[in-house]
Amino acid sequence: MDVSQVEKVKEEVFNRLGISATENGIFSGSWKKGKSSRTIRSISPIDGTNLCSIDQATENDYNSVVSTSVKAFEEWSQVPAPKRGEFIKKVSDALENSKKDLGLIVSLEIGKVISEGQGEIQEMIDIGHYALGLSRQLFGLTMASERPFHRMYEQWLPVGPVGVISAFNFPSSVWSWNSFIAAVCGDSVIWKPSSKAALSAIAVTKVVASVMEKESVPPIFSTICGGGAEIGELLSKDPRIPVVSFTGSVATGKIISKNVAERLGRSILELGGNNGVIVSSKADRSISMKGLLFGALATAGQRCTTTRRAIIESTIYKSFTSDLIQAYSSVNIGNPLKSETLVGPLIDESAVKTYQKTVSEAVKQGGKVLSGGNILKIKGLENGYYVEPTIIEANDKVTISNDETFAPILYVFKYEKIEEAIKIHNSVPQGLSSAIFTNDIREEEAFLSSSGSDCGIANVNTSTAGAEIGGAFGGEKNTGGGRESGSDAWKGYMRRQTVSKNYGKTLPLSQNVEFRIS
Repeated sequence: MDVSQVEKVKEEVFNRLGISATENGIFSGSWKKGKSSRTIRSISPIDGTNLCSIDQATENDYNSVVSTSVKAFEEWSQVPAPKRGEFIKKVSDALENSKKDLGLIVSLEIGKVISEGQGEIQEMIDIGHYALGLSRQLFGLTMASERPFHRMYEQWLPVGPVGVISAFNFPSSVWSWNSFIAAVCGDSVIWKPSSKAALSAIAVTKVVASVMEKESVPPIFSTICGGGAEIGELLSKDPRIPVVSFTGSVATGKIISKNVAERLGRSILELGGNNGVIVSSKADRSISMKGLLFGALATAGQRCTTTRRAIIESTIYKSFTSDLIQAYSSVNIGNPLKSETLVGPLIDESAVKTYQKTVSEAVKQGGKVLSGGNILKIKGLENGYYVEPTIIEANDKVTISNDETFAPILYVFKYEKIEEAIKIHNSVPQGLSSAIFTNDIREEEAFLSSSGSDCGIANVNTSTAGAEIGGAFGGEKNTGGGRESGSDAWKGYMRRQTVSKNYGKTLPLSQNVEFRIS
């Protein structure tokens, strides 16, 4: 039975990772019990199994964690960056040793299929390797001074404790994007995970904590579980936290951004995505179909980079959508712990209701359901949260397509010319990931030009989902403008200092200014 499989996997993994039915929700050098009378219940969306109960923190708990993190920063920031990188590599190695079990925790709590759960942990391992190399490349520039006998350069310095507020859909890897990079920069990190993914955070923290203890490293990584309205608000308003990274909804991101800005702090925002794919008649049919399917169906449509809109050239629209519908009909939906499953559950009942409401509203606005549209009750998984991946034919009257719905809903549009396709693509408020499938270099360049895709990520002949860690991840418009992971995203966790040195015997001033003292 499916239920017994969930229970069996839970028991085996919990034993190996040292997780119990009730867990402390605070780690800052040691595990502490939250003083709140409320707890977070981790429920598997696979079948409703109760996984774990986790303490919630109070404001006093929060202040204690921040005080510990401030002290840890003061010590850690004095460690040479390459040594910091070597420590992160050891954390990465520990995660690799526990990869299978941590991936299974993600599958149990979030409902990701096995390969995606394992991929999430692999991403943490990879970013650890990247952080090791980065620790020797925190470069500043040397500038030519206009004053004689002067040297001018910039250096990058640790900024302080960094707050990371993560979402449920990538419950561990997004934390590592921020935390491993911040750590090699010399910062400490306070993690406030989503209440829907608190168990995954606890499991990862257990592994990381063991390395900190073994290596006698100060508690640079802290975890505090609690409601976003309480702990998240405290983090965003706290002047002791110079940088706050938030991944989540646009609405909450605006609140976080306002709170941080009012105290002149710095926020890194990774908000909504409503990602479009242009499919040209000049595309490789096999590649475009596979790329579109992965983008639309991975993580049951619960990625910020999920493909939510397919903009298809009119000459191939009918045949391509027909093939797409056929492909959807063959998708295995069900228990993500089974190897043959491609699409698992949504995260909870609220997500199912939002899916249902969105499909209904799309139809009301003139959209036509081409495939799916129904809630599923799967034998043995009746308490799980399953829906049919859905394709809806849309036009500019179907304004619900402007909204991001965290569910496997794909809107398909028709276009005549590439300029029209780009206009449709850019018509939504969000600007995270984008893609075009074409073998026409002119169409490709139009898509990548200044008047092309308005997103932070632009792909050619590959999916909107599945970004690599080496590039800076983030988007424009309502996506918030933040950047995480690769490229020079590390600068978001440091402060820039311009240094001027006078090694001469006089004091020349810039801009030929003369200042005479009689």
